[in-house]
Amino acid sequence: MEYRVLPHGGEQISVIGFGGSGLKGSVEEMTSVISAAIDAGVNFFDLALAEAAPFPAYGRAFAGRRDRVLTQMHFGAVYEDGKYGWTRDLKRIEAQFEEMLRLTGTDYTDFGFIHCVDEDDDLDAVMNDGLWDYILKQKEAGRVRHLGFSSHDPHIARRVLETGLIDLFMFSINPAYDYRKGEFGLGEVADRAALYRDCERMGVGISVMKPFGGGQLLDAKTSPFGRALTHEQCIQYALDRPAVLTVLPGVRNMDELRGALAYLDAPAEARDYSVIGEFTPQDAYGNCVYCNHCQPCPAGLNIGLINKYYDLSKAGDVLAAGHYDKLSLHAGDCIQCGHCDRRCPFHVEQSARMREIDAYFSALKR
Repeated sequence: MEYRVLPHGGEQISVIGFGGSGLKGSVEEMTSVISAAIDAGVNFFDLALAEAAPFPAYGRAFAGRRDRVLTQMHFGAVYEDGKYGWTRDLKRIEAQFEEMLRLTGTDYTDFGFIHCVDEDDDLDAVMNDGLWDYILKQKEAGRVRHLGFSSHDPHIARRVLETGLIDLFMFSINPAYDYRKGEFGLGEVADRAALYRDCERMGVGISVMKPFGGGQLLDAKTSPFGRALTHEQCIQYALDRPAVLTVLPGVRNMDELRGALAYLDAPAEARDYSVIGEFTPQDAYGNCVYCNHCQPCPAGLNIGLINKYYDLSKAGDVLAAGHYDKLSLHAGDCIQCGHCDRRCPFHVEQSARMREIDAYFSALKR
């Protein structure tokens, strides 16, 4: 295993972390997968899960070796009915934190995260309605060792970073989201690159979610480049971004754990992702790559984020629908003015896509 050092704290963090959102099987089977990861040197575990069932498995796997693992717990993810839910209700968050500690057999988390903050109003609520103060108190009490947050929006990320109290930031990084070539390196793309550099400058580490774009990049049919990339190429790409400490591939079973760990033994030529330099802008035509060049939307929609949650949900990310639901405006709020259609450099018919996305998420609620 390779390790990188957390600037604020000095902890050694494995470059391959464990994204257990989709972990499946019996408690015994899930415990075996988590234990195998620890035995292989994986020490960073994200605990934003799709359902509550895996928590006891983490507790069993951590037993007797808590000092060998680092946990990333999210304040705002709740599991009252056994399935993932999202809230900013402080009492529910407090109760869920206690339950996560109990189920995982520990009395602290290494990283206490504000879960999925993507909009200004939401961040204002976090900072002003008690949640931020609660997390700070947990840190003072030693029940949270480091402060962090997860977001999909560079603007929001900068606002949180400005507190000067953040040690780790969870962000989606992969070649599709960061795609930049010629005149198409616009808007959010440049902001993301600058954000990574600023995190490194400030000593804030990054843990990477969605290194494979929800699986899209691994299939030529869904890749915005029209060509499949490999697990190793995507992991290396993420690890080469400034401030990145660990990449969190989704692990559902032992085979997927082995697939993630294969990166460690892959030769340099297998990790080489320079092939993305051969992609022309036309390769991405008709596919939203979340560049937000269509902004500003006259109706105020965050078109890139709406598309991202849609694509991730269709790719099997069970958390994406919840993230979509908490947006202040949804695809159904599109006024069909065509502004985005005219501005999209990848020739995506966004107004039609908004109707498609609205129908998709509406059907999920039935």
